[in-house]
Amino acid sequence: MIVFLAPDAQREAEELPATMRARLGDVISRLEQWPAVSGHKPMTGEWRGHYRIRMGDWRVIFRVVSPKVIVVRIAHRSKAYDG
Repeated sequence: MIVFLAPDAQREAEELPATMRARLGDVISRLEQWPAVSGHKPMTGEWRGHYRIRMGDWRVIFRVVSPKVIVVRIAHRSKAYDG
């Protein structure tokens, strides 16, 4: 799959601490192997149709629109699920 970062996610990625930025690269590599991605969880409520992957205390929220995986949010867990 091709992985895209939405504009907001791109901005959030640029603001990540250096260690998390390196881990984000690993997560993106994993997402390229969709659907053979371990550790993803489907989301509910207003995030229905999206998935999330933990990255330590950070969350990567994405949706799949075949043939693309679109990362829509990268945020600390305390703020990741805010609308």
